[in-house]
Amino acid sequence: MKGVILAGGLGTRLFPLTKITNKHLLPVFDRPMIYYPIEALVKAGVEDIMIVTGGRKSGDFLSLLGNGSDFGLKHLNYTYQKGEGGIAEALGLAEHWAAGESICVILGDNIIERNIVNMVSEFRAQEKGAKILLKQVHDPERFGVAEIDGDKVVSIIEKPTEPVSDLAVIGIYMYDSRVFDVIKTLEPSSRGELEITDVNNWYIRDGSMTYEVLEGWWTDAGTFESLHHASSLVAKGGANRVDQAEHA
Repeated sequence: MKGVILAGGLGTRLFPLTKITNKHLLPVFDRPMIYYPIEALVKAGVEDIMIVTGGRKSGDFLSLLGNGSDFGLKHLNYTYQKGEGGIAEALGLAEHWAAGESICVILGDNIIERNIVNMVSEFRAQEKGAKILLKQVHDPERFGVAEIDGDKVVSIIEKPTEPVSDLAVIGIYMYDSRVFDVIKTLEPSSRGELEITDVNNWYIRDGSMTYEVLEGWWTDAGTFESLHHASSLVAKGGANRVDQAEHA
């Protein structure tokens, strides 16, 4: 399995901070934001990683991360997304590099308290299809919301006015190699983007989507409020991290 971290976009909700840097390079407590998804993948045993970046100062990722040796990696891969064509479009840029392997995708501003080792292991055993991670939230109308029937995902509704559950789809997804063919069939949404929800609903219709409810806290860091909240959570209880001293 390979790992893809999506770290593009203009980060307009964090202006003026993002006038001078990419959102994913901003600090979350004691580390740059991009460190957290890298550490989550490495802890889960996924060490072949591509970072999809874009927007302002994207070259600073290379200055900060280099070849990934601080995380115990032999190499890091990078690609560039022009504009803001959506999560699915950004993921599509990794097709050639993925080379037919399954992938674990993490949005670059997602931070979790615990690790995803068990989820990755379960997906490896699944062999086919997709897996999404869900989290109970108090404001599901802000997210893609999963409708669940026992151990099956029935549908995902993006930002519903009347949510059918309080289970939000967080920004960690796992897909088999068919995902790139699925992306090629998508039409832009009303936002002009290729939506990851459409990808997930394709796998639901295929009957090969599984899910797991994440334990521990989760947050994104894409607004001033959530960026502050993420820093507070990490400061209080830490977050799953690679001990970089081991690799110094």
